[in-house]
Amino acid sequence: MKPTRLTLVGNWVLDRFPLTKLWNEHMAHYYAPKNFNFWYYFGSLALLVLVIQIVTGILLTMNYKPDAKLAFDSVEYIMRDVSWGWLVRYMHSTGASAFFIVIYLHMFRGLLYGSFKQPRELIWIFGMLLFVALMAEAFMGYLLPWGQMSYWGAQVIISLFSAIPVIGDDLSLWIRGDYVVADATLNRFFAFHVIAVPLVLVMLIFMHIVALHEVGSNNPDGIEIKNNKDANGIPLDGIPFHPYYTVKDIPGVAVFLFFFATVIFYMPEMGGYFLEPANFIPADPMKTPEHIVPVWYFTPFYAILRAIPDKFAGVISMFGAIIVLFLLPWLDRSPVKSIRYRGGIYKKALLLFVISFVALGYLGTQPATPTATIFARFFTAIYFGFFLLMPIYTRWEKSKPLPERLTDQPALEERISDLREVFEEITVLKPGTVQNGTSFLGSNVLMRRPNPKGILNVIIRLAKKLKESLD
Repeated sequence: MKPTRLTLVGNWVLDRFPLTKLWNEHMAHYYAPKNFNFWYYFGSLALLVLVIQIVTGILLTMNYKPDAKLAFDSVEYIMRDVSWGWLVRYMHSTGASAFFIVIYLHMFRGLLYGSFKQPRELIWIFGMLLFVALMAEAFMGYLLPWGQMSYWGAQVIISLFSAIPVIGDDLSLWIRGDYVVADATLNRFFAFHVIAVPLVLVMLIFMHIVALHEVGSNNPDGIEIKNNKDANGIPLDGIPFHPYYTVKDIPGVAVFLFFFATVIFYMPEMGGYFLEPANFIPADPMKTPEHIVPVWYFTPFYAILRAIPDKFAGVISMFGAIIVLFLLPWLDRSPVKSIRYRGGIYKKALLLFVISFVALGYLGTQPATPTATIFARFFTAIYFGFFLLMPIYTRWEKSKPLPERLTDQPALEERISDLREVFEEITVLKPGTVQNGTSFLGSNVLMRRPNPKGILNVIIRLAKKLKESLD
């Protein structure tokens, strides 16, 4: 059959650009472990949010004015007069928080299953560089609305650099471009936020993915699937990323977009956590807000900063809380990767770390009272203790033996059956109601009421399972 013009053009491109090779190496012929679970959605979701941020950011720059006298008014113009401008602005502001939610859960997955351990140290380093670049991107973008909290938050954070001996004052002046946060600061932050840092982010994401596909993905068992291959060199416990995981990611994307849209349309400010009330007031250099706090995703590190009485020591502690994450691959001395096979010490330490991180995040949003400062110091000690004591307790604990092959995950039908049994246990039919058909997601759902005794039994069983997992 004679080739069509489109086929000829396609062959001409493929002869000069390795598109098919890239597709095969990174999608169709890239074998991923077959037992990925819920925690493995967040890598692809991070890419989705990045695309949302880039597209909405480009649309916002079409009407935004990086000028100290016009910035706030241009944002109001976008919100009130530009067609669908309010939607684009809320997608961008909600997307910033969604980005950090997804990234924090993605990093937590790494802590759960040891995705930072050999041979994936470089993947973790690239990921942490991405995290730092994302924090810089968010901080610079936070100033652009030129509201009260944007202005004074930037003023406080930039002034922290002045605590550095010898070069501190000059460094702060260089970052601001003026003696106070002013038009020069806004212009350079706009340039970095729109051009420089996004280029760095894209480059790091490319390096992160290439490094990942070079050594292979980790899995909930922490077993290297490359160690068990068939005669053709294909991992016995691996499946092609496409179409299996590209299809599997679709439900995760759908659920994420549902919650994302719910926030945008019904609660875009999220009670002041995503968009602070003070940021709807134009920046006033002559009027300091009563309580200056950063956005919620910076508050754990801000709480660590405030917990230290000395300014320079506080700055060192704040940056140290980020730097110590880079050292994680060499701090963990456990012979196993996954939390499924670790001893109880690591499980309890990780639980304490999560509690301390959430508590520091909350304390960072509260006024710096003496009581809050004491609690912040306590949780700061737990935060650093998790990392600095890791070489000791990961070497002490007794790990469980690893299986030779990946373990099977419960089938979807089994999960639905278990959920139905739990639902029937925690609810009872209302008096006078006749049982008719299935009660789980069926016609009898609205005819049932909570069963306190059943709820208590389910909570007790969950507590016992949690205790067994920590032992």
